[in-house]
Amino acid sequence: MDDSRIVIDGTTLTCPTVARVARGDVTVAVATEGVERAREAWRIAGEVAEARPVYGRTTGVGANRVVDVEWEDADAHGLRLLRSHAAGAGPLVSPEIVRAMVLIRLNQISAGGSGVDPGVLQPLADVLNLGLLPPVPVYGAIGTGDLTALASTALCLLGERSWLSGPDGGQERGPGFRLRSADALAFISSNAATLGEAALAATDLRMLLDASTVVAALSLFAVRGSEEPYAPYVHEACPHPGQAEVAATMRMLLAFDHAEPARIQDPYGYRAFPQVHGPARESALYAEDVITREINAAAENPLIDRAGRTVWHNGNFHTAYVGLALDSSRAALFQTMALSTARLGTLTEPSFTGLPPFQAATEASSGIMVLEYVAHSALADVRRYATPAALGGAVLSRGVEEHAGFSTQSARATTDALAAYRIGLGCELVAATRALRMQGRIPSGGPLKAAHDLATGILDPRMEDRPLDADIAMAADLLPHLARLLA
Repeated sequence: MDDSRIVIDGTTLTCPTVARVARGDVTVAVATEGVERAREAWRIAGEVAEARPVYGRTTGVGANRVVDVEWEDADAHGLRLLRSHAAGAGPLVSPEIVRAMVLIRLNQISAGGSGVDPGVLQPLADVLNLGLLPPVPVYGAIGTGDLTALASTALCLLGERSWLSGPDGGQERGPGFRLRSADALAFISSNAATLGEAALAATDLRMLLDASTVVAALSLFAVRGSEEPYAPYVHEACPHPGQAEVAATMRMLLAFDHAEPARIQDPYGYRAFPQVHGPARESALYAEDVITREINAAAENPLIDRAGRTVWHNGNFHTAYVGLALDSSRAALFQTMALSTARLGTLTEPSFTGLPPFQAATEASSGIMVLEYVAHSALADVRRYATPAALGGAVLSRGVEEHAGFSTQSARATTDALAAYRIGLGCELVAATRALRMQGRIPSGGPLKAAHDLATGILDPRMEDRPLDADIAMAADLLPHLARLLA
């Protein structure tokens, strides 16, 4: 089996696969069954549009839905639609999000509900395989369709805009496709850009939460904390699945070391870790499930019903599920990051580590003092990003489109919150590793020893006062490797 080749079939795409294609050197191919579903939907869309009005094919869009497109104007209508909607603004989103968008739109069309000409599938795959990008600005969507992003993509396919390529953002002509005018709305009627960012965020969230459990176990070992809070009976008595899973993982990580605890009871950062980290785990799993359903869904409006050979006008374009799931994930993320900063505080305290204040090399040294400031600065941003995007509201297109869930903004806030979380978690890892070095203690075995060895192998062993920015960056980069220890 060729792990570098990803076959897109319209039904089995996952968030980790989206991340692989968006970030890695893989080849994308289109499954025959996906092409056939798309071809059947395209034929049905044309048949129905000849028999009765179909939104966007025989009519205008938004408040212009009441305006019929005259047959002699049909060829120009779609092109006008694409040109008018390719109006995003602001800086361009990152290349990985654009690649995720193209991949997800490819998968959605393969699901067979859009009615877009199936000939567009191979050019979209070629764009990914050649490393080309349509220009996609940050501003233009509110969770009810990434119209500006996909209109820009369509204009690249038509040759009206150049694809971007290379790290310098050079422009070039790439794969093209003569997208039919009637297919214009069908092509852009998607949340592929929002879902692309959401899929990447969900993948990163799962990874960072796994890494956080490993880092918390290192901190507990460094402060000689009690393992009692992770006992099976405790979590059988309050049987939340995420809580029980986190406690079981902590027991596994600490299985090789059962020293007498230094205190009868530890602070919340250790004692309540399963109860706080568990909800974060559960919310992350739920968000990933929601996003996975969406990226494999035929969620276009209008929706082509292949079995019934008809068209349904509907609201599947509204990604309220995605936005609300990510809003919940960020709230839970803030809670568990607050415990990380609390554990970091214990790692500066002699009563917990048996070391000088701030793990300092001399009495007047500052040691890791500044790590707390960095971590709390990052935590402040996670708190800010935790504000629910769903609390927004919008009335658009002359009142016809009177609601928005702002899942686009929720996905973007999740990306930013995760970047801050990485920094805070990196600070805790630096502190825990340094404490164990100064104590001369090493975990006895298992994944916890492997984590310790990875950290000590990369982090600077010097204890004198020096800039710790490089240490934080290296610790943050190490987190995916720590997460894989739990695989």
